[in-house]
Amino acid sequence: MNENTSAGGFPVVRPRRLRTTPAMRRLVAENRVHAADLILPAFVREGVGEPVPIASMPGVMQHSRESLKKAAAEAVSLGLGGLMIYGVPEDAKKDAEGTAGTDPDGILQVALRDVRAEVGDDLVIMSDLCLDEFTDHGHCGVLDARGRVDNDATLERYAQMALAQAEAGAHVLGPSGMMDGQVGHVRRALDEAGFTDVTVFAYTAKYSSAFYGPFREAVASSLKGDRKTYQQDPANAREALRELELDVAEGADMVMVKPGMPYLDVLRDVAESARVPVGSYQISGEYSMIENAAAAGLIDRDAAIVETLTGFKRAGASMVLTYWAAEAAGRLLA
Repeated sequence: MNENTSAGGFPVVRPRRLRTTPAMRRLVAENRVHAADLILPAFVREGVGEPVPIASMPGVMQHSRESLKKAAAEAVSLGLGGLMIYGVPEDAKKDAEGTAGTDPDGILQVALRDVRAEVGDDLVIMSDLCLDEFTDHGHCGVLDARGRVDNDATLERYAQMALAQAEAGAHVLGPSGMMDGQVGHVRRALDEAGFTDVTVFAYTAKYSSAFYGPFREAVASSLKGDRKTYQQDPANAREALRELELDVAEGADMVMVKPGMPYLDVLRDVAESARVPVGSYQISGEYSMIENAAAAGLIDRDAAIVETLTGFKRAGASMVLTYWAAEAAGRLLA
């Protein structure tokens, strides 16, 4: 008999005592997801009067300007942490430089002004800072004469985007293109223009993932080729810590790991090393897999949503970008 076993050979220590009822499980839960932890990614499409459903992402839509404002107001009422906005321009306005991304009258800047006027400072308004939605080749930067993404020329475009988005009212900018030096270049441009209070939420570890497929439909991507030369290789984990060190040194206020579920180990490593808030992005492919599996009767949809969100928190995320943010805050986490 050992100290954990009674004279009859049965266990004295019974961890199951702390799992007996829902009330007991709530009492001893180590991690909880709150509405304020959640950020809703939202797409706003130029030239539409009504929301447009995204076929590969059941329940998600490309917003009109008006429906985006309503989504922002709902996010405030639900107590969400933030709204990350992606612009979807008309195809005719895409070009090699992604000029619609810096046009003050481009769809993203117009939408940012709309949302800021609608909710003011009651919601953290975030803006994706990348060229891929606006280029006719679909890459996250400008191309050189050989058709490769030109890192340093792209940084100049990012600086211009940062100023356009800050002037439009974004509280937070999310440089997501994985260009070397992007955080520092954006930070300097903002500071020199007087936007010292605008926050930089760095996509620090953004992997070249197979799970982005539905997102390409959501933003009407024109991508030709792939992004393996600038997004991280899925085989590498230590590299994420190098990216973290660089981004924080360059002035990142918050950092992100993307995608979410396939990279929980990376999220844990980053969360343990970072001295700034850490986010995780539950991306389109993750969303669509769960929705489709639930539609086929293979899993319990609501339980799976809460389980995945809890997993991000358990791995160390301070905040989670998820397309279920509004639903989770309004119903699943209540």
